[in-house]
Amino acid sequence: MGNPAVSTALCQCTFGVAPAPLAVTSQSTAMGVNFPFATIMDMPKLPMTFGMCSSIANPTVAAATAAALGVLTPMPCIPACAAPWAPGSPTVIIGGKPALNNSSKCICSYGGVISITMTPALTVQIP
Repeated sequence: MGNPAVSTALCQCTFGVAPAPLAVTSQSTAMGVNFPFATIMDMPKLPMTFGMCSSIANPTVAAATAAALGVLTPMPCIPACAAPWAPGSPTVIIGGKPALNNSSKCICSYGGVISITMTPALTVQIP
């Protein structure tokens, strides 16, 4: 059993330097601990940022690193997630979409793995 992710849950990317709060935009009716529950469709996107990105697969990082003669040069993070969070909750459906729990992961197009590090909904559990 995991804890459900809600708006303001903190997320972290393996190539980012700072955590970022999750913004719930997929639904606004189901609430938990006074915040909207997140679904697998609440993918990281701007204005969400993890500070600086150090993934060489990120074109801006690759360009800055090349300009620095091969010295890894982190650049501002712009999340680029093409697929929803996985796996989500198999039994809790919110607005036709699986609920997001703290064991779900989202993969950035630049290779980073985004995970939920802290959620305010610690007193609630979902599969």
